[in-house]
Amino acid sequence: MTVTQTQRRETGQIPGPQAQAPACGAQAQAPVSGAQAQAPVSGPKAQASVSGLEAQASAGHAGPAGHGSADRRSDLAAALRPLLIDIGIPVGSYYLLRDAFGLSLWLSLALSSVGPAVRSIVGLIAERKLNLLAVLMLAVNLAGIAVSFLTGDPRAMIAKGSAVSSVIAFAILGSVLLRRPLMSAGLKPFMTKGEPHRSAAWDRLSAASLQFRRLELLFSTIWGVALLAECAARLVGAYTLPVTTMVWLGTVITLGAIAMAIVAGGAAAGPIQKMIDAETAAS
Repeated sequence: MTVTQTQRRETGQIPGPQAQAPACGAQAQAPVSGAQAQAPVSGPKAQASVSGLEAQASAGHAGPAGHGSADRRSDLAAALRPLLIDIGIPVGSYYLLRDAFGLSLWLSLALSSVGPAVRSIVGLIAERKLNLLAVLMLAVNLAGIAVSFLTGDPRAMIAKGSAVSSVIAFAILGSVLLRRPLMSAGLKPFMTKGEPHRSAAWDRLSAASLQFRRLELLFSTIWGVALLAECAARLVGAYTLPVTTMVWLGTVITLGAIAMAIVAGGAAAGPIQKMIDAETAAS
């Protein structure tokens, strides 16, 4: 071994692969460090892009759902509007005039009859069609005005409630005979839930299905018979039972008749709903 080699060993400057190892190591680490440096940049960018797409998708789905719910509420309100105008407003105005403003019974009934009378006339002239709900309320109010003059006899005062019920019952049964079931106007909004496609299914079935029409007539017949039975029971009780008994029993009879009509009416309402579901699914 020469002196030069000995000095090189002592100083650590050995030529060859061993001397190049550190340089090679640094060169090997450089690409790895570059990849590691890019990874944090690429990750947040990808996450931000995905988050943005998810937010847009959520906003897109939320929009139609909100509009759909609002549309359903609007359709249901439109379906219930005839009931509100022809029944709700006259009844509400009667109690408002009588209880809040202290008007007499017959005057409250007369004033609350103006709306149904106008609706009946306008419907007959403009649409060439009789508004049965408005006519019904008008008949009920006129009957109420007539029986309001029955004063002095407690039994007559109890019996006069049955006179109003009888007007409603005969009107419903008369609509069945005319093949224009009156209770369909109240049943349709609840069966269709105010949804346009279900309302369209009702209209198609009512126009083309004989079975559907029979179910409509059956539903109105059940309600007409139930109210007529309530009228007869109250009338008989008014002149056969003690007045103190009929004061509370009259209310029980009325509620019982309504409950009976609801339960029995399910025999028609159930099949009607199934036919609407099937028709809606097929369309």
